[in-house]
Amino acid sequence: MIVGAHSIIYSNQPEADRVFLKDVIRLDSTDVGGGWLIFGLPPSELAVHPSQKNTSHEFFLICEDMQTFTALMAENGINCTDVQEEIWGLLVYVTLPGGGRMGVYEARHVRPDH
Repeated sequence: MIVGAHSIIYSNQPEADRVFLKDVIRLDSTDVGGGWLIFGLPPSELAVHPSQKNTSHEFFLICEDMQTFTALMAENGINCTDVQEEIWGLLVYVTLPGGGRMGVYEARHVRPDH
């Protein structure tokens, strides 16, 4: 069901970090518009979002079908937020058994080749 993961690096210098990941680390990437790069990580992906701090990170799982995913969570008694329709995909936050939250989304954006 889960087909990948999407990690985000928040940065107050996102362009510089994107150049580093593309040219120095040599990660494959896809420009999803305006120079916004999505990096391929076998079998995950990495994006750099702008931020005033460099110590905040998020982790998202990517599913193939949100309806199937949320039904499976319900069957297992796992709480999810209502599905949020975003320009880049369908998003829910899953409440983990330990009380934390994790995002899961069905991607609409172009994904880099792996």
